[in-house]
Amino acid sequence: MAEHQRIHPVNQEEQEDVEAAAALQASPTVPLVPRGTSKSDHHNHKPADDVPVVQQQYSSYPPFQRTFPVSHSKPPKRRRSCCCKCLCWTVSLLLLLILVVAIIAGVLFLVFRPKLPSYSIDSMQITQFNPTDNTTTFDVTITARNPNKNIGIYYEGGSRITVWYTSTKLCQGSLPKFYQGHRNTTVLDVALTGQTSDANGLITTLQQTATIPLNLRVNQPVRVKLGKLKLFKVKFLVRCRLDVDSLSSSNAIHIKNSSCKFRVRL
Repeated sequence: MAEHQRIHPVNQEEQEDVEAAAALQASPTVPLVPRGTSKSDHHNHKPADDVPVVQQQYSSYPPFQRTFPVSHSKPPKRRRSCCCKCLCWTVSLLLLLILVVAIIAGVLFLVFRPKLPSYSIDSMQITQFNPTDNTTTFDVTITARNPNKNIGIYYEGGSRITVWYTSTKLCQGSLPKFYQGHRNTTVLDVALTGQTSDANGLITTLQQTATIPLNLRVNQPVRVKLGKLKLFKVKFLVRCRLDVDSLSSSNAIHIKNSSCKFRVRL
């Protein structure tokens, strides 16, 4: 008689242990990330067939890279030399001085309304002629007019007046020192003396000419008075062109035409 197969009852705790052991044997023994490799090793490679799906999905993402802000260095500042600074200060002071002078000149012009003086040659005569030493003396009458209401003119010493025929100087002299007040007209009689190598021949030649062109030049230092303020010294330059009929010692010289130009030199 065959032996009957006995079935032993298994309790519930032993059954759970058996199922857990079976689950451990069925689980994969390959790690998700192989040892000795980093996460970025498989970033640019095609996943192998034997790599689990979880590892393939994890390696498909790009590795995390930390970005740092780029700092641009400022260009070094150029140090200005002492010469450059001195030149800039000098130019600035000169411009400031010019501006101040221009403002003062503008105020003075608006207050005093300056006008240029005028000059004219009224008459000219040979008063003395000495053929022995070739000396000739001329008497010239000059009229100076000051049209300014609040400006006076001091005529200083050191003036010079000359009369020329082409390139030959006939005579020379100087104007006297005097003060010309506001809106004043002054008539000056000036004696001019000349000496040439052949005065007699020159006078004879000029007497035979119908019209004799003469040039009269005046170089006169003056000081201008604005109200009660006396300014620095300047020079009046007068140039007159004369056309006379003759140069004779017996009578006055007739002036046919005359024109004068005036300018100031500092």
